[in-house]
Amino acid sequence: MSAALIIVAAAFVVALGLGLRARSGREMGLEQWTVGGRGFGTAFVFLLMAGEIYTTFTFLGGSGIAYGKGAPAYYILCYITLGYVTSYWLLPPVWRYAKERRLFTQPDFFAAKYESPALGMLVALVGLVALVPYMVLQFKGLGIIVSTASYGAISPTVAVWIGAVAVTAYVVVSGVHGSAWNAVLKDISILCVVVFLGIYLPLHYYGGYEAMFQAIEAQKPGFLALPSLGQSPTWFATTTLLTALGAFMWPHTFGSLYTAREPRSFRRNAAILPLYQLINLFVFVVGFAAVLQVPGLTGPEVDLALFKLSLQSFPPWFVGIIGATGVLTALVPGSMILIAGATLLANNIVRPLRPGMDDAVIARLAKAFVPVMSLVCVGFTLSGGDTIVQLLLMGYNFVTQLFPCFLTSLMRRNPLDKRAAAAGIIAGVATVAATTLSGFSLTHYPQLGPLRDVNLGVLALVVNLVVTALVAKLVQPSERVRRLGER
Repeated sequence: MSAALIIVAAAFVVALGLGLRARSGREMGLEQWTVGGRGFGTAFVFLLMAGEIYTTFTFLGGSGIAYGKGAPAYYILCYITLGYVTSYWLLPPVWRYAKERRLFTQPDFFAAKYESPALGMLVALVGLVALVPYMVLQFKGLGIIVSTASYGAISPTVAVWIGAVAVTAYVVVSGVHGSAWNAVLKDISILCVVVFLGIYLPLHYYGGYEAMFQAIEAQKPGFLALPSLGQSPTWFATTTLLTALGAFMWPHTFGSLYTAREPRSFRRNAAILPLYQLINLFVFVVGFAAVLQVPGLTGPEVDLALFKLSLQSFPPWFVGIIGATGVLTALVPGSMILIAGATLLANNIVRPLRPGMDDAVIARLAKAFVPVMSLVCVGFTLSGGDTIVQLLLMGYNFVTQLFPCFLTSLMRRNPLDKRAAAAGIIAGVATVAATTLSGFSLTHYPQLGPLRDVNLGVLALVVNLVVTALVAKLVQPSERVRRLGER
């Protein structure tokens, strides 16, 4: 048994043990299981919020997009930073509202604000559609990371099953507490590993950053600049805007803010988290370092850039450490996704249909849904298929359609009612689905000039806003008539 395999296996054992141990001394009712009893301090809230951003994508996709696309990768630095900055103003009022009403999920917030359980069900369905492919991404990334780091000793399929069993076990037992404690270990590991790789590899292969970028520009002119078509400045700006608005619209990210002990945690974190983005910068540097050292990776193989370069640069024991860190980047966000998805199913799909169910019953039902959801995601992971890829591409575009009615709900006098909010969400989601599944692209219309590179999610958001405004305008007269009749 190689040193790499031993270290990767140890990561699974430690993650499972730490996750199970997190339950110690607590009765896992619905509030403890989903939102940690609303008692997490600034550090745990920081780690949970960061833990949902730094996933297997950080190891695979982040370095892969830098390797395969070059400059367009930097949109990731921009949108997450903007998302963190907006949290300074957006999250404290959400926390206060949720605290007063003992809310557990993102759909609970929408249902309470708009006094509509049906709207909550709609938001839950949108969230579930986005969460399943996001979980599949974690499992697929886990399989790639473990198989590569173990030098093929563990197949991707076996790695996916081991990961699914481990994360399901500690989520059922410890809920968000298990996620929080594993997030501590994950963030320490990823900080150390990624910073080391981002400093060592450019120095080792090129002698420094300047020399590395000069060598890349000499071999691939224009690679380090945004192209004039496709992923152009227009694409960059609209994609950054769209994803920044949707940063906290994911159900598991939105739900994590309920765990805070007090609202000042978010404002402290809003000042620190943008600096934490430097982790992604080091990941991009690794991808750039691989461009000339492991050339020829195409298609899905570009996501292996970090590991291909690491395999030829380090001894097995250190590759094992990189793989162990990769395991944690899958298990921590994966556990939050399972908690959020299972709670959405129990609390926001089943409960409105069976109003008499109390929190204890909902907690048991949510825990029962965890292995079901995990099995569904494993099934999609192992079967693959274009449908999941398309859904994954639609994920951010889907959840961002919740942002307009979320923002208006924070106003003292919300100009929207439940009908306008629902109509806008449905119109936006339908536009995303229709354009993605049909393969529609604005690039087919050169007469649009720079606008042909607009992210289609922004187009869907415009449709959302127009429909929302029209429905809001139409229902206002009927509301005035109804109120006059009541008098």
